[in-house]
Amino acid sequence: MSTILDGKALAASIRGKIREEAARLPRRPGIAVLLVGEDPASELYVKNKAKDCVECGFLSQLFDFPDTVSEEELLGTVSKLNADPAIDGVLVQLPLPACMSERRIIEAIAPEKDVDAFHPLNVGRMVHGDSLLWPCTPSGIAVMLDSYAIPVDGKICVMVGRSDIVGKPMGLLLLRRHGTVIYCHRHTPDLAAMTRQADILIVAAGRQGLIRADMVKPGAAVVDVAMNRDPVTGKFTGDVCFDEVKDIASFITPVPGGVGPMTRAMLMQNVLTLAKRHMGLLPGA
Repeated sequence: MSTILDGKALAASIRGKIREEAARLPRRPGIAVLLVGEDPASELYVKNKAKDCVECGFLSQLFDFPDTVSEEELLGTVSKLNADPAIDGVLVQLPLPACMSERRIIEAIAPEKDVDAFHPLNVGRMVHGDSLLWPCTPSGIAVMLDSYAIPVDGKICVMVGRSDIVGKPMGLLLLRRHGTVIYCHRHTPDLAAMTRQADILIVAAGRQGLIRADMVKPGAAVVDVAMNRDPVTGKFTGDVCFDEVKDIASFITPVPGGVGPMTRAMLMQNVLTLAKRHMGLLPGA
């Protein structure tokens, strides 16, 4: 039977520490979130972020735009927030409407306020190993591995998924920790042959039931990033068949309650880090 990686409990502990540290700062850390349209998943995520900000004692501003907003108006709001000294982090909730250029919007965020670490300049810093921040989901997974004393150094790490948000930066972070990283994706000819090598298997493909028991190495640590809604039950499930794999893996994340809470906790940590830098309490202010 696996040890369940309890992201919910760990995230609550992290938020408590963030709240204590934020209370000692000269001013409240501030974050602005831009939401476009009426996507239910995005709306729920933004609502939860706002709750986290209240718990951590942060200033939180929400700019809620209809999907008819022009790209220029959105860019204008980003520009104003870049210049607002009360705002330490700017976050544009993705996905944006198809008519908008996500790349153009993300690149408009000042790199020093890019709380998601998606700006090309910050991505370059990650590659070079001198980034102040990492994207929230990979960072949360790394903290979870550390908290459960799961070593990365010298281990085979298989990353299923290669998105800019999770897959690519997760692989870079594992490389930084001296893991041997294998990237897999929809063009990988024999996925099972790859995943069975993994000491640490991280899955973020967005395909319910993708990873079955016979695809997992006995004793592996399995991290399921995905959040899929089951079309029959309506419940959220991951990419990993949890009930099958939990008897094979040594560690496994539940869905929900695993990676999701850690992603939100790391957003709060990133806001705190940016605030400290802007206050001159960290190098690069």
